[in-house]
Amino acid sequence: MSYLEYTVKSVPSGLRKFLFLNWGLVLLLTAVCSIGFLMLYSVAGGSFQPWAETQMKRFALGMGVLFFVAMIPIWFWRNVAGVAYLASLALLLYVEFFGSLGMGAQRWIDLGFMRLQPSEMTKITLVMLLAAYYDWLPVKKASHPLWVAVPVALILLPTALVLNQPDLGTSLLLVFGGAAVMFFAGVHWAYFAAVIGLGMALVTAVFQTRGTDWQLLKNYQYRRIDTFLDPASDPLGAGYHITQSKIALGSGGWTGRGFMQGTQSRLNFLPEKHTDFIFTTLAEEFGFIGAFSLLTLYLLIIIFCVASALANKDRFSSLLILGVGVTFFLFFAVNMSMVMGLAPVVGVPLPLVSYGGSSMLVLLGAFGLVQSAHVHRPR
Repeated sequence: MSYLEYTVKSVPSGLRKFLFLNWGLVLLLTAVCSIGFLMLYSVAGGSFQPWAETQMKRFALGMGVLFFVAMIPIWFWRNVAGVAYLASLALLLYVEFFGSLGMGAQRWIDLGFMRLQPSEMTKITLVMLLAAYYDWLPVKKASHPLWVAVPVALILLPTALVLNQPDLGTSLLLVFGGAAVMFFAGVHWAYFAAVIGLGMALVTAVFQTRGTDWQLLKNYQYRRIDTFLDPASDPLGAGYHITQSKIALGSGGWTGRGFMQGTQSRLNFLPEKHTDFIFTTLAEEFGFIGAFSLLTLYLLIIIFCVASALANKDRFSSLLILGVGVTFFLFFAVNMSMVMGLAPVVGVPLPLVSYGGSSMLVLLGAFGLVQSAHVHRPR
């Protein structure tokens, strides 16, 4: 036994778990959140109110949640995955009947000190349950039609509830996140090819049913598609968001206009500058270098997740880490694509940077699960 191993084993178990935490991942998460604080301070005109200070408090709470979750053995989270999933469904049903309205959607539960968005929690509880399901299911049965139908139903049930809120962006994240876990679990590629074919047929049906009494999307969602295809068709209406976003992105250049010098955000040309479109504020003030730096931090977090999953010998832990990593990737990939005009505007925030309590707390809690899998992995 080496001196280092002896030293670690002589430390009390609780403190030993802290030593085994992936501190590189903690530092990366802190760096990304700090960028969010900086941008929220900027868009408020050089004030910690009303967004930056509140976000800092949420970060402190979220880090507490991360460490708390990380200290609990990973087998506990595997055993409660079903309960967590059912709890998130119950909250989605509560939102359906008693949720708070905002911007034409009914997605939140008003807790007084903050508004909870259950669909954010559902993204993680779905990954937890699917990882537990495939940990229980023998690998040779993963592609059997009967055993494929079960996770498909588990994915579609919350997706339907979220889509009815309506929240197309989160619905897509649920589908893609769940599909990713199925893929990593060994489900045959032919199923995914069939889904892609059905998806193409569904897209065709979406356009064919427009204007009928049984159209598949809401009118505002069709307008978002029109805006995506041709933002200049309505620059002062439906195309205003993406038009101003592109102006902000382009005006930043390589190095940006400077901190708190962005004209689009400071003069309030940029809508939702503290939530969905905060990336454009970053790009305008810090340019390509600032935007690329944030993207690098995001990719490093994904690399940490992949490396941790590959090093873990526990099937549930590996699938859980990969599922959280893919969900996190989808968050920033969809948001960045959206504000750059590469995808329709679907209301997905920039993870750990956009203002929002539910998203930050859930994501930090999810990375607590990643840390739990890392700390309690077989050694």
